[in-house]
Amino acid sequence: YTNAQQVTGLAGGQTHKWNTGLTGIYNPALGGAFADGLGGFPNTTLGIQLKMIARLIAANGPSGFNMKRQIFYCSLGGFDTHTAQVDGAGFTNQPTNAGGTHYGLLRQVSDAMFAFQRAMVQLGLDDKVTQFTASDFSRTLPTNSQGSDHGWGSHHIIVGGGVDGGKIFGTLQNFALSGPDDTGTGRWIPTTSVDEHTATLAKW
Repeated sequence: YTNAQQVTGLAGGQTHKWNTGLTGIYNPALGGAFADGLGGFPNTTLGIQLKMIARLIAANGPSGFNMKRQIFYCSLGGFDTHTAQVDGAGFTNQPTNAGGTHYGLLRQVSDAMFAFQRAMVQLGLDDKVTQFTASDFSRTLPTNSQGSDHGWGSHHIIVGGGVDGGKIFGTLQNFALSGPDDTGTGRWIPTTSVDEHTATLAKW
């Protein structure tokens, strides 16, 4: 991998060379509110995981770990938002509400995936590394006063230089309650399974 030669030692007193060698790889422009001393990854549950994955990718090659791993997994919980999904009164009337559990979780996903993608650009690997999200459940469209119930179909994100981006893959559902794609109480039917979209990526 590009810049793997900067990783000169990983044991004993040379561990610091791995850390400081990577510092200059990431774009300083990712600093500001997200700065953590290593290229602007947010100091969040997901940001910390993706920063470590970026380090491992950068350290691949004969001068680093010389590993063959191609798939990395990280996770973020807390999406079972039966309550406190958004912040403030009038839950059903505030689609732009910038607060609450759901907003905070999606902001964390957005910031961390953005930082990781920019790191891959700096490493020259953005066309070789693809991020994608997956989940085993979603949320219902209607509110249950302060949150929502377990859903079925949902949307997911695929990011990377090798992705033909800016498009929706699959079929966009009819979001009408009790409509043709609603199984009941706002649980819409997915058109593409998690297995299908994961298997497609695995074939790359």
